[in-house]
Amino acid sequence: KIMKLKFGLDGIMTTQEAAERWNVTAESLKQNCRGRVKYGFLEGEFRKSKKIWLVTRQGMERLYGKERLK
Repeated sequence: KIMKLKFGLDGIMTTQEAAERWNVTAESLKQNCRGRVKYGFLEGEFRKSKKIWLVTRQGMERLYGKERLK
C-alpha cells in the first residue's frame, strides 16, 4: 500500500521546471526571486536552497495564471 502525504511536493518546483510549465524563461523567474521585478513573488512563494531557486505553484499561478503545459 502506498501512503499519501497530506501535502505534496508537486506544489514546489525549481525555476527551470516552472519556466517549462508556464512557458516563461527560467532567468526571468530568478530575477523575480531576487526582487528585481516590481510585482513579483511574495514572501513564502519562493526560496533558495543552496544554489537553486524554488517557487510555489501558488506563486506561479498568482503571477502567470494556470499552468500552460500539463
